[in-house]
Amino acid sequence: MKEEDEILDKYREAGKILSSVVNDAVKLIKPGEKLLSVATFLEEEIERKGANPAFPCNLSLNDEAAHRTPSLEEETVFNDEVVKLDAGAHIDGYIADMAVTIDLSGKAEDLKKSAENALNEAIKIVRAGITTKEISRVIDETISSYGYKPVSDLTGHGLEQYNAHADPSIPNKRIKDGVILKSGQVIAIEPFATDGIGKTKKSSSIEIYQLIRPKPVRLESMRQIMNEIEKKYKTLPFARRWLSSSSDPLINRLVNEGILHPFNLLKEKSGGLVAQAEHTMIVLEDGCEVTTRIL
Repeated sequence: MKEEDEILDKYREAGKILSSVVNDAVKLIKPGEKLLSVATFLEEEIERKGANPAFPCNLSLNDEAAHRTPSLEEETVFNDEVVKLDAGAHIDGYIADMAVTIDLSGKAEDLKKSAENALNEAIKIVRAGITTKEISRVIDETISSYGYKPVSDLTGHGLEQYNAHADPSIPNKRIKDGVILKSGQVIAIEPFATDGIGKTKKSSSIEIYQLIRPKPVRLESMRQIMNEIEKKYKTLPFARRWLSSSSDPLINRLVNEGILHPFNLLKEKSGGLVAQAEHTMIVLEDGCEVTTRIL
């Protein structure tokens, strides 16, 4: 029981650190500021406060739904856009995950509210014994009540040690069957709302990868990259810009050999704007304990 309490305390501390850093990072998101500057600030601040990034800082714009992180060479700045800041922190692999939408356009406040309220309404019903089917229904109904659509192929998820997308999946659209939640589980509920058709498509842009199957490779340069990834990030997603050496041909070979999984930038299929909200929580017998928060 003591070990279980220590693990939950690490989830809580990761959530406390992440919440503080995300709230500071949000203040930096304004027209003219570089995406790379915000991402670097957030990732370095997480480390300074005693945790590690659980995945690269995502800064997705307008119709981009997920997996946008700036490259080391990127000069892109924020303009009058809908920005999704999605970030994670971990302590010894125990993860906190949260996301907020910043509407620099001034034209997507209702869309933003639909995602935020879907998250809040879902949190209200989380407890041991409830099913993911019930959570998905509440998310879908809340977003739909605003006249928008949930993004059906993006989901909330469980969190386990060094696993940022564990079971159970928590869809944003109502489903026929669900999984029963248990006390002590850690989950992230993650509504995505759009004024588009509610589906995503892959872009060719890739800056985020994950080690999925280490295996022997012949080239010393490939071995060095693989060993660096395994030592520093284990099975958590990482950014290409985090690597000491990140030549595209070597990364591509590791992908082609099934060693790395690429996370393509995802866009709303019809070009619709996307808003996102997310918090991490520990499932309890009579409710849940939210470990992340907007200060």
